[in-house]
Amino acid sequence: MTNSTGGPLRHGLPGPDELRNNEVVKNVGASQEEQATGERSTRNRVARSILDHGASTTADLAERLGLTQAAVRRHLDHLVAENIVEPREQRVYGARTRGRPAKVFSLTDSGRDAFDQAYDQIAADALRWIAKSAGGGEKGDAAVTAFARARVAAQADRYRATVEAAEPALRTQALAKALSEDGYAATTRSASAVAGQTREPAGEQLCQHHCPVAHIAEEFPQLCEAEAEVFSHLLGTHVQRLATIAHGDGVCTTYIPQHPHHPQPSTAPNTAPSTASTANTANTAVDIASASTAGRNPA
Repeated sequence: MTNSTGGPLRHGLPGPDELRNNEVVKNVGASQEEQATGERSTRNRVARSILDHGASTTADLAERLGLTQAAVRRHLDHLVAENIVEPREQRVYGARTRGRPAKVFSLTDSGRDAFDQAYDQIAADALRWIAKSAGGGEKGDAAVTAFARARVAAQADRYRATVEAAEPALRTQALAKALSEDGYAATTRSASAVAGQTREPAGEQLCQHHCPVAHIAEEFPQLCEAEAEVFSHLLGTHVQRLATIAHGDGVCTTYIPQHPHHPQPSTAPNTAPSTASTANTANTAVDIASASTAGRNPA
């Protein structure tokens, strides 16, 4: 969320609200951590001042923030190294005085993106408008669903070549890697191991530890449903969404049953699943769902 007084920064530049919630670290390195936190807080103020006032000189920043110019220069050096700000020569209008023009510092594109923007609100407003313009009710829901499917179709096109190039038993891992490259921090694991099963693995769990649209999906679950449909198409099997960050869970978790002809990597090659294992797949999915959603927030 945005913060009009001190906009929290991504890319390792925490905002004031985050800093207020830091607990005291009771160990020998506590003072070093507190010092590092203070440095980050001040660096955040420097970057925010440039965002609010535009390209600024060291002297401008020092005056606005009540810091010495030496301190400002030190923080600017870090921000330049992190590609948050960039230096350039100040434009001089009229007759140029003696000496070199003062350097001014402005935010890079990455620096602007580092500040939380109102993208969530804009997206939510757009989806509400789509639903209302379609007539509301079931028609509105259908319109939002159509938009969600069109949105994830572009993702599917990017992922398809990667998934199809992988061995059948490794396609879930290939999808997780593609998702991670898009910022979803995805991993896979044996579904049976999660459920505490000792029998042959019945499938995998695809876990997404980050969701860029979680706040929007709280109001519009069609975004999650469309994503699950894409996973199903890419992997060539039905999938079951067990948990979502938008629903209040810590991780978006999707159960992917083991294809009878595509054993998991942990299964011995050319080993066909037993009849009992195949028959128990549905029961295993229920067990996994219970284990994965225990303690989740009510809808």
